[in-house]
Amino acid sequence: MGHAGMAAAAVRYLRSAGEPKTTGPVDPLPRPDLRAVGDDERAPIDPAEFRRVLGNFATGVTVITAPAPTTDPATNPESAPAAPSGFACQSFAALSLDPPLIAFMVARTSTTWPRIARAGVFCVNVLGAHQGDLCRGFAVSGSDKFAGVAHEPSPVSGSPRLAGATAWIDCAVHAVHTGGDHLIVVGRVNALGTPAPDADGNGAAPLLFHRGRFGDFTT
Repeated sequence: MGHAGMAAAAVRYLRSAGEPKTTGPVDPLPRPDLRAVGDDERAPIDPAEFRRVLGNFATGVTVITAPAPTTDPATNPESAPAAPSGFACQSFAALSLDPPLIAFMVARTSTTWPRIARAGVFCVNVLGAHQGDLCRGFAVSGSDKFAGVAHEPSPVSGSPRLAGATAWIDCAVHAVHTGGDHLIVVGRVNALGTPAPDADGNGAAPLLFHRGRFGDFTT
C-alpha cells in the first residue's frame, strides 16, 4: 500500500471511530506549577544510582543557543551590550516529522533557560568529536560562554550557529511541559542543515557522552 493508500485508510478508520462527544466548551488546562520537586514526592531511588544506570545510555551532545535580547540605546544609553545565551544539553531528541518538531530537556534551576524562553527561539548545535572543550565551557554557569567561540546567526531566528558543529537546527519554542525537576521544551523546526562533507564524502564525527565521559564514534 502506498502513502496515499495508507492515508486514505487512516481517514476511514478515524471516521468510523466517530467524533468525540462534548457537552460544552472545553476548559483550558491549568498552567503547570513550575516549582522544584518536594521531598514528599521523591521516589525511593538513590540519585547516584539513577545517574549511574542511566549513564549507560550513550547520547550525542548539543549546545542550545538563543540570540541576544534587543536593546534600545535611546531609552537606556548606559546599558551594557546584550549577549546571546547558551547551555550544553545532552537530553535532546527528534520528536515529530509532520510537523517537524524536536525536544530538549532543561533543569528548572537553569539560569539560561529563562533568557531562551524570553527570546522564544533557539538553535540546536550538534557538537562534533573535537568540541569537548567547547561543551565544557557551555556547561559552566556564570561565565562568558561565547568568549572566543566563532559563530554566526542562524537563518531564521538569528540564534548563534556555532562553527564546527556537525548539524544545526533553527527553531521556535512550540510548547513547554513539566517533567519533574526538568522542563520538556518542544521546538518547531524552521530551518536546519549540516556542513559540507569532506573530500571523501564524510561528515564530521559526532561528540558522544557515556558514563560521564566524552568519546567519539568509530566503525
